[in-house]
Amino acid sequence: MLFDFDYFIQALFSRDLLTGAMITVALSVAVQITSTLLSLPFAVGLLSSRRSLRLALKSYVWLFRGAPTLLVLLFFWNGLPQLFPTLRSDWFSPFIAAFLAMSMVGIAYNAEIVRAGLSSVGKGQHEAATALGISKYNSFSHVILPQAMRVSIPSLMNEFITLLKSTSLAYTISLKELMTTTSLSISASFKFTEWYLAALVYYLVLITLLTLLQSVLEKRMSKALTEGRSVSSSEHKNKLGLLKKIFS
Repeated sequence: MLFDFDYFIQALFSRDLLTGAMITVALSVAVQITSTLLSLPFAVGLLSSRRSLRLALKSYVWLFRGAPTLLVLLFFWNGLPQLFPTLRSDWFSPFIAAFLAMSMVGIAYNAEIVRAGLSSVGKGQHEAATALGISKYNSFSHVILPQAMRVSIPSLMNEFITLLKSTSLAYTISLKELMTTTSLSISASFKFTEWYLAALVYYLVLITLLTLLQSVLEKRMSKALTEGRSVSSSEHKNKLGLLKKIFS
């Protein structure tokens, strides 16, 4: 059967496919925000001096980075209700299951990214903040964390792009995201090429938008980092001069 261009246009702008794309975006954004926010305390814990805490968090990261996302999805949807009967209620929808499963996986990956970002900040930054009498909280929140996030955000954006594509795995638990909607439409029409191509267009548009956003963020962070280093160097010289005057 020849490719039906008119049907492809109809599929591309169909309400069902648009709804599926919106669910894909909603799931991706919710998971990325949650996993990024929760990855911060995990990353700090991974750098903790407490061995028991580090071991527990490393075990978590090892488990969820090693387990296939599809397996985690299926376990949350099919396994958890078996272990916890309260999850058999209507509120435990495929969206909730996918959100929880993919957030658990996302935390493991993002925690390693943020940990690497925190480790990239030189010890001299900590020592300088302490010497200036800055509290540990203010030192971390205003000196260390901003620099670490500038390093981490490009990798976090790459994870976001990977996550957006990984949401297609949620079709296995009947979440009506973009791929599920596409499969259902194919089953009703047997127009394989038209529907798959329409779904591909949606994915390419979404990934392109995220890639452009990543490029803008990287340029702004690079500019801010350069300006910050220049200001920091100037301030450092001024503080050294002040210290010399005090102790001379």
